[in-house]
Amino acid sequence: MPKTDEADEALLLDLLNTTPVVDGVPRDDLIDVEAGREWLTAHGQPPAEDEWRALLDARQALQGLVRGDGAVNSLARFVDGVRYRPTIAGDGIGWTLDLPRGRSAAARAVLAWDALRVSSPGRLRPCANPECRRFLLDHSRSNSARWCSMAICGNRMKARRHYERSRQPRGVLQ
Repeated sequence: MPKTDEADEALLLDLLNTTPVVDGVPRDDLIDVEAGREWLTAHGQPPAEDEWRALLDARQALQGLVRGDGAVNSLARFVDGVRYRPTIAGDGIGWTLDLPRGRSAAARAVLAWDALRVSSPGRLRPCANPECRRFLLDHSRSNSARWCSMAICGNRMKARRHYERSRQPRGVLQ
């Protein structure tokens, strides 16, 4: 099967991260049709209302799967009708992706999730900060990244652990 490209991986990660917590308040970057159309346009996808609605449903299903709360069969409707068509290209065979109208962006995100599941198991995951709702794609060699942003969540979590350790009573000297 053809490999999902980096643009579709970025689309997937950006989609997963459209429900962040900003200054302690949950936000939805796809809150209405207009916001959805802007997001779709920015990601080179058809800015139609049916695309936005399918994207919302795909986001919910994918976020659940990545968090370990969902079922793979919840993705079936997004890939129904997706076809890879072989074509002669250069010195070999190329693959053309045929996507269903009205859910092409959702289908791309689901295909990217599955490609990562196969090629990079466990590297797409939620941020380890329990107050954060973002996701990360770990590209480190050791597969040890824990936070969506070292500067934000990583620093906060390390500072919190340091504070908690410093607040614990130390042994009494004798």
